[in-house]
Amino acid sequence: MTAQQVGISASGKILSMNTDSIVQAIVVAIIPVLFAISLHEAAHGYVARYFGDPTAANEGRLSLNPIRHIDLFGTILLPLMLHSVGFPALGYAKPVPVDYSRLRNPKKQMAFVAVAGPAANFVMGLGWMVVWYLFTYIMPSGDFFIRMAEVGLTVNSAMLVFNLIPLPPLDGGRIVTGILPEPWSRQFASIERYGIYIFIALILMMKFGLLTGFLVTGMTIVQAVYTTLLTPLIFLLQ
Repeated sequence: MTAQQVGISASGKILSMNTDSIVQAIVVAIIPVLFAISLHEAAHGYVARYFGDPTAANEGRLSLNPIRHIDLFGTILLPLMLHSVGFPALGYAKPVPVDYSRLRNPKKQMAFVAVAGPAANFVMGLGWMVVWYLFTYIMPSGDFFIRMAEVGLTVNSAMLVFNLIPLPPLDGGRIVTGILPEPWSRQFASIERYGIYIFIALILMMKFGLLTGFLVTGMTIVQAVYTTLLTPLIFLLQ
């Protein structure tokens, strides 16, 4: 075998290893990521229906099926494009339609509808931590599920903290809008018309590390809360 053939063979093996690693990473991440964004959106719709707005239900969006919530550009193409140019792979699901005017108390209940998404991420993150502890202590050979749980914990913690940034059109902004007294809430809500520019600004801030401290601190606090809540389970497993 010539040196050229050896080089080609080695390159092929490296390419194969890289491809395998990418496929494994996608397989590990796809379930926790899809459910993180899907249940986040569905939670908004369920709470809106509870408070009197059936819009999401009427449009068939009260579903736990991730396919109903995937946005081709926001969920798939945008994160891939951002990642390919070295930016944080941010994306979004297809927003669940909410007609706030149909809520029984629109201003007050808007905040409850908004907080439902991050709350769903909190519950999912807690669930993934339970899975992580169970497989780590009971079935340590289940490396695939341990890595999946780690992704689920990270993704849901990150979504929870990011969406609570108090700027429209993020959930945190809508929570602030629901809490502020009139006319401040109306003025604050008007910021949402610049939502696309706010989103771009947040991507740039993440790229240059300006949000790193906030996100890392927030995620650390969330995961510390999980650990506290799971203290009895951890005690039993140890």
